[in-house]
Amino acid sequence: MRYPHLVSFTAPARAQAELWRTALGVLGIAALYFAALFLVLNLLAAVLGDLRFAQVIRGMLGGSTPQGLALMLASFVPMAAAAAFVTRALHGRDWRSLLGRGAAMNFLRVAVPLTGLSLALMPLDLLDPNVGRATPLATVLGWMPLALPLLALQVGAEELVFRGYLLQQLGARSRSPLVWMVLPSALFGMLHYAPADFGPNAIWPVLWAFTFGCMAADLTARTGNLGAALGLHFATNFAGMFLVGLYGNLDGLSLYTLVINTRDTGALGPYLAQDFLAMAVSWLLARLMLRV
Repeated sequence: MRYPHLVSFTAPARAQAELWRTALGVLGIAALYFAALFLVLNLLAAVLGDLRFAQVIRGMLGGSTPQGLALMLASFVPMAAAAAFVTRALHGRDWRSLLGRGAAMNFLRVAVPLTGLSLALMPLDLLDPNVGRATPLATVLGWMPLALPLLALQVGAEELVFRGYLLQQLGARSRSPLVWMVLPSALFGMLHYAPADFGPNAIWPVLWAFTFGCMAADLTARTGNLGAALGLHFATNFAGMFLVGLYGNLDGLSLYTLVINTRDTGALGPYLAQDFLAMAVSWLLARLMLRV
């Protein structure tokens, strides 16, 4: 069998994998997540006042300042909490069952070398005339004690929902990758649709996220835990947020930024191809390091 560990990973979900229960769980996670955000944002508005609150939201939506990026990453905490709550309340199991056995070790075995590789290859990015200095190194390092845990929380929240909850629930009902891999990845991709930022090119981030989701699901099914997917996701986001970011898009703590017209297919195309290639290489390296 191609995915021998899929059975053990989805076993905790098998007793309560009815489609209605899974659909209710997804709706529950979404409702709790948005309700928590609504509550927190209203509290912030009351404390900060309209003008200051508008500035905070603007920075948070674009992630264009250190504070804004930190707030954006922190906004995923309610998503992780919602996934944990729904898993317990609706399925009667601990949220740690979404991780699988051995997740922590696999995370380190993937995240550390892939992040190190991104650091080692960064000088090649600096040869690009469209890449320039952005945030001072001292500022980035000063924010790292807070930003790195928040990045881990953001990555963890998305993986718990898409490669944890959804993959387990759907994989418990069907062994077909079209069900447990493609469907959650399609939803993951659609949530990355950003026409305001990319205009007619908005489909490409969707396809990128869909492909990433499939690769993360593949690693999860091959290893029987979320560790490799978490490591791949962490290393990818670390490189894109803290090393060489896209100007105006979550670049508040980027050492360097790529300045291009994201609505111009000709300008964006080569970088898209490079990103897809880097993602495929990272996925293959993760498999090589874990021997799966």
